[in-house]
Amino acid sequence: MIAYVTVGADDIAQAKRFYCAFLPALGYGLEEGPEGLSYVLPLQPGQAVALPDFYVKPTFDGQPASAGNGAMTAFEARNQQQVRELHRAALAAGGTDEGQPGFRDSYGPHFYVSYLRDPQGNKIALFSADPNEPGR
Repeated sequence: MIAYVTVGADDIAQAKRFYCAFLPALGYGLEEGPEGLSYVLPLQPGQAVALPDFYVKPTFDGQPASAGNGAMTAFEARNQQQVRELHRAALAAGGTDEGQPGFRDSYGPHFYVSYLRDPQGNKIALFSADPNEPGR
């Protein structure tokens, strides 16, 4: 199980604007500190931990943050409509488009996805794979 994902950011305020445009709608709460941003899911009754956490931090070595080539973090939305809404919100909050919401031939018939880059260049996917919604 993945416990957490961390991405680097040189401008924490800009990163906060971008990630706050969609992560709260997916259930993530924000904890801010001198070490950066921590987006965490709430604990459910009887649950020991809610994973994964998502961290946005300045780099530890003090060098400029950079996006990993081939690295991507995917967040699951409730449905196709939410993928579209959150994609628009993330673009309005400083993200760049890497693929409009829709189906992809490479994936299953119900995998509906959009792709973005955060202001630092990290690749983000927003997807829904609800078999109860129309497929391609």
